[in-house]
This record gives sequence, C-alpha cells and structure tokens, in this order.
Amino acid sequence: MTEKINRRKFIQSAASTGVVVGAASVGLGTSSLCAQEKAPAARTSAKSGNNMILGEGDYQYRIDHDFLKLPGQLSWQTTHNVAVDSENWIYVIHEGRAHLKDHPCIMVFDDKGKYIHGFGQKYQGGGHGIEVRRAGNEEFLYITTVVGHRVFAKLTLNGEEIWERRAPMESKLYAPGDDVESKTLWGVRDNYKPTNVAFLEDGGFFVADGYGAFVIHRYDAQGNYVSTIGEAGRKDGQFLLPHGLWIDSRAEENRLVVADRVNHRLQWFSIDGQHLKTQGDYLLPANIDQRGDLLLVPELQARITLVGPDDQVVARLGDDGEYRKELLANKMKLRTEPERWQDGRFLHPHDACFDNEGNIIVAEWVRAGRVSKLTRV
Repeated sequence: MTEKINRRKFIQSAASTGVVVGAASVGLGTSSLCAQEKAPAARTSAKSGNNMILGEGDYQYRIDHDFLKLPGQLSWQTTHNVAVDSENWIYVIHEGRAHLKDHPCIMVFDDKGKYIHGFGQKYQGGGHGIEVRRAGNEEFLYITTVVGHRVFAKLTLNGEEIWERRAPMESKLYAPGDDVESKTLWGVRDNYKPTNVAFLEDGGFFVADGYGAFVIHRYDAQGNYVSTIGEAGRKDGQFLLPHGLWIDSRAEENRLVVADRVNHRLQWFSIDGQHLKTQGDYLLPANIDQRGDLLLVPELQARITLVGPDDQVVARLGDDGEYRKELLANKMKLRTEPERWQDGRFLHPHDACFDNEGNIIVAEWVRAGRVSKLTRV
C-alpha cells in the first residue's frame, strides 16, 4: 500500500469495516468481532466492597483502575505499554505529546502505586513498547518508538541510554535512508516502526516491526541483525500487523509466539523461524506475557485472555459482546469520554504484564490514559 494513512483512522477501520493492508484485504466487521465468544466465559463481574471482581473459578481478579498515582504536574498521554522489574516497580511508557518536550515519556512507580520518577523526554510523541530484561547482575529497559526516532533502544532503569538501533537495512525491506530519517509514514511498508521485543536465553532478541514491514527481525546478543521472519499476508507464517511477541518457554523447546493483530490470531514459530501453529478467535491481540504455564494476551477489543499450558484459552476477562458493540460505536467515541468509562470494563487493552506476585497490570490505548491493576483473589 502506497498511500499514507492516519494511525487512528487505520485502527478505527480495522475495528469496524474492512481494511487493505499491504496486498491483503481483511474484513473486520464489528458484528463478527462481537460474535467471537467461544472460549470459557469468565466474563462476569461482581462488587466486593468498593472493588470490582472480574473472572470466574481459578481466575478471579479485583480490579483497580486508579492504582498508579501521578503527581499533579504530570498527565497520561495515550498510555501504551507496561513492564515490571525484580523489585515489583512498574514502568509505563505512553505515546506522549510531541509538543510537551519536558514531559517524561516513561514513568516509574513503586509496588504501592506511588510515583518515583520519569524520564525519556526525547521519545515524547512516539513512545510504544517497553520490557525489563536482566543481563548479568543488572536489569535494563528495552523500549520501542514508532514516531520520530523510530528506534529500539536499551536504557538503564534510571533512563540512561546505552544504545539504540534503527531500521535494519541489511533486511533490504526499507527505503534508502530509513535508518537515519525520522519521518513516520503510516501505511507505508518500507518505513520502519518497531512495536515490541522478545528476548532469547542467549541474550539475542526479536523485534516486531508491527507498523512497518509487518515482519519480525532477529538480532544476536550484540545487537547485530541476523534474519527476518514473515511477510505481509493472511496465510500461516504471514502477518497483518505483528504487534507483540514473546518467547514461550512452556514446551520442551522454546517457541516464538506472535500477536498477529489484524489477523485476530496468535502464531507460534520455532526459534529459527519455522511456522508451527496458528490459533484464531482473538480480537486484535496486542501483546503477550508469560508467568509459569499461563500466557497473558491483552486484546484491543476490551478483553484480556489467559492461555493455559496446552495453548487452550482458560479465561477471558471482561468479555461482553453487547458492551463491545457500544464501545465500537460512533468510531470508538467512548475512548475519548472518560466520564462514561465503567468500573470493571476495559476499553482498549494495548499491553498487559504479570507482576512478581501473579497480579496483572493493564495499559489501555486511550488518550486520557488508563493503567489498571488486577489483583488475583
């Protein structure tokens, strides 16, 4: 696709009509989205004091939409992703507004939700993915940005930049100069826009070019480009917006699992890039995390899915087809009206991760920002 499109319009069209992505046309009607409710229900909620309980059976969580406390001089600006370190501190990256150049793009909270500090002002306007990874005796942040710098970067937990990587020109997928040019072209496949990262045991990593070439790039532990997985399309092994990814360690051999968002599915690959399996029935899956035998999958259409050790869905938190119709109506206007948001209901979960106690932190793609804590009960 050669025309330039606005990112918000792209996602809105993916939620309600049909969209042409690359060479593939995908029908994403709202009615079909709302009909995909085949998994175990875990969709009810109940009041418990002043808290809302989501889920059923072994997977019940008390939800707190106001767990993180921002100081008055700061504001959420389209929250995107979250990560947790070994001390259970929470790191939130939001898109940020480019004109607010002194505002931090990354904000850090302790395990009680108290704001500690912020940094990453240079990423304002383009913040996207964030992960914490230990190397030796130290933990580091790895972030991705999709506007402006368009980089994958390694930082200390205090925000000091160690290195950054731009478009891997060795892949021969990007326009000349794309590794130095800062201009973002939405809907253009040869314009690098990395969304998330997954780590190998040897220190190497995979980076999803989710908004760019619709591929996954592999790097070695020194950050050198190794290879590329996939291409744009709807077949097994192809992607329409590979937005999130994780190294799934639940089987005998590690597997790469990818949230193939606009195709509404997860795909598993061997570490060397061979397609292994595809699992559908998701609603714009955005990313993946793991704790023990559980995979955690936030979906942009108002629910969180938990996948068990046999890759079967064991719970879908917040799943409500009638509410989803309301959410998607009027070009998703509800996401811009915080006064209408309901306790215990998600809007657009863009990322989620487990904390060190098995609770879940959820960041939602809404302009006013929303980061919730789901405490397991």
